[in-house]
Amino acid sequence: MKVRLLAVGTKMPDWVNRGVEEYRKRLPRDFALEVEEIAPGQRGKNADVARAMASEAERIRARLRGSEHLVALEVGGKAWSTEQLAREADAWRLEGRDVALLVGGPDGLEPSLSASADQRWSLSPLTLPHPLVRILLAEQLYRAWTLLVGHPYHR
Repeated sequence: MKVRLLAVGTKMPDWVNRGVEEYRKRLPRDFALEVEEIAPGQRGKNADVARAMASEAERIRARLRGSEHLVALEVGGKAWSTEQLAREADAWRLEGRDVALLVGGPDGLEPSLSASADQRWSLSPLTLPHPLVRILLAEQLYRAWTLLVGHPYHR
């Protein structure tokens, strides 16, 4: 199974890329994490936020592969503990499909894209900066994998 993180936002600071890479390299090939950056929609003073979100959604849809299990990351999604994430990840593996984790821009995911997801997941009720979301996701996926294989990382 491959897990693709499709995240709106480009040109992350080097510390973000290093943090994500640290956990990516720990994951085995059958639980690989790929990160794909999506260009954000045009924003600025008097910007049309709905149009920006629609353009982000269009770019995300263009990257989707038809058979992927889609998980939209949203504040209003279901909160999972690490153990629940491990159970979800195990279910994804048993499904036999790759997974696409969708992270929207500053205003979130466009509603129709979110509605098309198989699941909606909330990392936290807190507002998290996008760079930290990437590292948090990578670490939690690694932690979930360690739970599944009985590795002592998760104590």
